[in-house]
Amino acid sequence: MRKIYIFDTTLRDGEQSPGVNLNTKEKVEIALQLEKLGVDRMEAGFPAASPGDLAAVNAVARAVKNASVIGLSRSREQDIDAAREALKDAQDPCLHLFLATSPIHRKHKLRMEKDQVLETAERAIRYAKQYFSKIEFSPEDAGRTELDFLVQVTEMAIRAGATVVNIPDTVGYLNPLEFGNIFKTLKENVTGIEKIQLSAHCHDDLGMATANALAAVLNGADQIEGTINGIGERAGNTAIEEVALALATRADYFGATTSLNLKEIAKTSRLVSKLTGMPVPGNKAIVGANAFAHESGIHQDGMLKEKTTYEIISPETIGLKESKLVLGKHSGRHAFREKLIDLGYELEDEAVNVAFAKFKDVADRKKDVTDEDIHAMLEEKLAESPSIYSFQTIEVHYGNQSVPTATIRIEKTNEGVKEATAEGNGSVDAIYNAIDKLTGEEVELEDYSIKSVSHGKDALGEVHVVLLQNEVTAQGRGLSTDILEASARAYVDALNRLIDKRQSPGRRDKMSLI
Repeated sequence: MRKIYIFDTTLRDGEQSPGVNLNTKEKVEIALQLEKLGVDRMEAGFPAASPGDLAAVNAVARAVKNASVIGLSRSREQDIDAAREALKDAQDPCLHLFLATSPIHRKHKLRMEKDQVLETAERAIRYAKQYFSKIEFSPEDAGRTELDFLVQVTEMAIRAGATVVNIPDTVGYLNPLEFGNIFKTLKENVTGIEKIQLSAHCHDDLGMATANALAAVLNGADQIEGTINGIGERAGNTAIEEVALALATRADYFGATTSLNLKEIAKTSRLVSKLTGMPVPGNKAIVGANAFAHESGIHQDGMLKEKTTYEIISPETIGLKESKLVLGKHSGRHAFREKLIDLGYELEDEAVNVAFAKFKDVADRKKDVTDEDIHAMLEEKLAESPSIYSFQTIEVHYGNQSVPTATIRIEKTNEGVKEATAEGNGSVDAIYNAIDKLTGEEVELEDYSIKSVSHGKDALGEVHVVLLQNEVTAQGRGLSTDILEASARAYVDALNRLIDKRQSPGRRDKMSLI
């Protein structure tokens, strides 16, 4: 069966999602999980964007051993040099060069004629070939590029030394018939096409990213590019988990497969959602909370008689396990440890003790602790920010005939615990005013959202905030059965990240790329 290579760009194109800004530790955490998932190639970032992004790509390159690590680069020597520096420690480095080719980009963005585009791209590939044995070239906005010119561009890239030519539907404009035809045309008309791999990079502006990617597979694509959970610019990218399960479930039709460890999909999805602050919609294919849920009486009857009546993928395929073990405040350490193992966590004794203490605290507040609660408690640690300020206690007074008042206690590193009281036009506003008074930081609250981690009136609540200070944004997360406490924790978390960015050079501005 033909192998389809998986190129993951969660750390680059996925991070370009509005409101997402991963720090180096978070990028490495995701990269290591992508390695467990079994992706063939991962794009770690755009090294020339800033010193901070270069350092993050370098950290991923040093951490990853079993996948090719890729850096994005414009067709400029200084960009290529930055990528060389970022990828110098990678075991299997690859450079991803791009230059726009469509008429609208040539005229309005590049102000180049066709021959200038060809000359610029060829010069960049040949320069890069001195330092990289693996080079992927992307004609940006290939989907709106004239087919005869795209054939010329591909032939040029092959002659210059590219090993992969990627065809991006940069603005999600094409339908599956059109996109598939591009690959068919290139396969039939490009001299030397057998020397390289063809790749597909689709955006989801019209909701056809996965369909277009699969159409590319049917017409000869060797590689699919995408992100976990389909995150990315605007409406996002092809969701890797959707392509992988489509190929696995319909192998009879596509005749192709991937090398992914499908059992790592659910865990990878949760981690990306947690660290990016982008919740997965309940009805999202493969990884949504309702993907394996059945409420209709007719569906339930069919499931009880034979699961395949309404379920074409088993939850076990992506690493989900149905468990009848219900955890609550009377559960012991042994049962808790077994639950952790069942959920895929292998922790040392000390880490189990810390997690068990947190579990007992949550169990005292709610009747049943669900699998989702445990995932949230454990994975919250992955997103911890530098501890400049540490949340201690909160007390809120509220009545519909009185002004809301909040008293907050926060510990600052090397300065001890401080307390402040403030009023607001609501409980959350009072809490944030008190924190502002304590820290002396002047920030704007750009976004505030609450979601339930599990179900029921006593569910754990997760608050996500985005703070703005002098054109720098930072996101924070807080978890508690009390949404006011979660709100305070999220705000303190975001403040810590803002201060860390202010004190650390190399903050980058995101760029809209392919």
